[in-house]
Amino acid sequence: MIQDIELINRCIKGEVKAQRELYDRYAARLMPVAMRYAKSQADAEDILQDAFIKIFNSLESFRHEAQFSTWLRRIVVNTAINHNRKKLYQQPMLDIDKTPLHVEKELVISHLHFTEIMAMMQKLPVGCRTVFNLFAIEGYGHKEIAEMMEITEGTSKSQYARARALLKVMIEEANTVINSNVSM
Repeated sequence: MIQDIELINRCIKGEVKAQRELYDRYAARLMPVAMRYAKSQADAEDILQDAFIKIFNSLESFRHEAQFSTWLRRIVVNTAINHNRKKLYQQPMLDIDKTPLHVEKELVISHLHFTEIMAMMQKLPVGCRTVFNLFAIEGYGHKEIAEMMEITEGTSKSQYARARALLKVMIEEANTVINSNVSM
């Protein structure tokens, strides 16, 4: 397998074969990132396709200061945010100052399969899903999320709280189904 640096240089030169190889090498690793932000498989595929277009157009700006895979992941996340930002304005968002928050117990979800968790996340409203991914999975703070998504910090916090509450209900429903099947 050729090194990323050589592959990047060949892609910059416009070699279609190298671009295909880069896509084949990283698409499977980046698709789960896109899936976390998407409502459906088709949306995730659109996000990934748009991200790869940006990747190929931006390869010359890759400065080798971070790992290439980290740089690629960041482009996918930013592409997903931009993709979802268009949808955010179609749905109302609640500000934390106007929303009562409740401290929730942590849920054990180890018995759930990854695909079940992904399906639950995809059922979240776009704003909640995006904030949840950025905060809980990507590790951004609410201030950074607010800047990225062009919302207030309070809105970021309330969307995260709402996502947690909705996921809690979905997990409890799944637990009920699992427990009723076990007791039969």
